Amino acid sequence: MIIFLNTTLDLKILSPSEPIGILIIFLGLIFTGMIFYIIYAVSTNKESLEDKKIRTKKEYLQKEKIGKLFPKKK
Repeated sequence: MIIFLNTTLDLKILSPSEPIGILIIFLGLIFTGMIFYIIYAVSTNKESLEDKKIRTKKEYLQKEKIGKLFPKKK
């Protein structure tokens, strides 16, 4: 266990001026942007085209069923 404590890690390779550090910063920016986009998309409550089609179809089927149960008298 003492051997592990005496070894030093070269943390210089993770600094922002090194390629690995730049990659970490770049991935962090992408991740942060994705999180903000997800929060924006959820808060605006936009429906996809497929969701709209499904909802319209369900409403149409519901109206048909109601029409069969309560036919209009002439």
